[in-house]
Amino acid sequence: MSNEINRDLPAQLLAQQESLLTRPNQVNRSLYNGIYERYLYPVLTAEHSPLSWRYDLNPQTNPFFMERLGINAVFNPGAIELNGKIMLVCRVEGWDRKSFFAVAESANGLDNFRFWEKPVCLPETEDPDTNVYDMRLVQHADGWIYGLFCTERKDPAAAPGDLSSAVAQAGICRTRDLKTWERLPDLKTGSPQQRNVVLHPEFVNGRYAFYTRPQDDFIQAGSGGGIGWGTSESMTPAVINNEQVIEARQYHTIKESKNGEGPAPIKTKLGWLHLAHGVRGTAAGLRYVLYLYLSDLNEPWKVTHAPGGYFLAPVAEERIGDVSNVVFSNGWVARADGSVFLYYASSDTRIHVVTSSLDRLLDYAINTPPDGGTSAACVRQRLDLIDRNLKFASGREE
Repeated sequence: MSNEINRDLPAQLLAQQESLLTRPNQVNRSLYNGIYERYLYPVLTAEHSPLSWRYDLNPQTNPFFMERLGINAVFNPGAIELNGKIMLVCRVEGWDRKSFFAVAESANGLDNFRFWEKPVCLPETEDPDTNVYDMRLVQHADGWIYGLFCTERKDPAAAPGDLSSAVAQAGICRTRDLKTWERLPDLKTGSPQQRNVVLHPEFVNGRYAFYTRPQDDFIQAGSGGGIGWGTSESMTPAVINNEQVIEARQYHTIKESKNGEGPAPIKTKLGWLHLAHGVRGTAAGLRYVLYLYLSDLNEPWKVTHAPGGYFLAPVAEERIGDVSNVVFSNGWVARADGSVFLYYASSDTRIHVVTSSLDRLLDYAINTPPDGGTSAACVRQRLDLIDRNLKFASGREE
């Protein structure tokens, strides 16, 4: 095999990538459900990352034009609308398994996403992170844009030779423009582990409020764990002294194994609209899906509506990736025209978008029946729907 490379290869790869970046996205008409629109193409993949992040473009130092620092996956983005554009702060994972954050922007939120020139240079604390991932972006009432993310460090109590035990906590940073980031102290709670922590967008009784996921039964013996709620007087540092489970995991449901808050909830006239992920075990491993719930406008820790079943699950090629049979979301944007853009990752590999509206999502949240709890109850729900449809079809609907 020749040691010579095609000197036109860098230009060819740039042209190939430009075609990918500018490809228009389209609604997938074959996947209609009335709740949201799915789209034909992912909005971001590893192939969307700039070549300058992966290749040494200088032929003197890279004569064979090798990929020096490969990108494995782009997924789990925080989302915000800023200066008229949709911004995604993505989790980018290299071939080395380390994740970092990078901003991609789009004028329409559906396609033509482009990464900024350089990834986010996130400041470290005195105890450096081994890995960081899954940032939730929150435009808070105090004027800051906060980024809450998972920070992992090797468990100092791990036995010798145990290289998998980690301590996961909620890292916190803030910014005005997604360019300059200030690192704050990690969130302090009584739980030994914290993932999927989300900052509520408004003050609650003058305090900062958080949706947490305390480890297992840390809060209440026998509670089974779930999405928690706690408040802090400050963000510098943020300290939660008391947590309560507000959205518990349940046996033989989509959230039997665990559940966690997705992005910050959206404020609506009928309450706070939440997106969360639910996890259950299967013979092929853990299955992640998304679900919605609604909480009280004045008391956000009180759930008012909980539709049964999942809101969104992986389909077709979305099932395939580094961690198969998974959808995960920590970013959505409610726009001024009433539309909602929801960004989700499939199988820890790529990012997709679905579009809907607040009216449709609230209709779904309020009028979809809750989980019946048993097969018999779920059959009765379905029979009731069938009977009402038969009456309607026969003209006997009152």
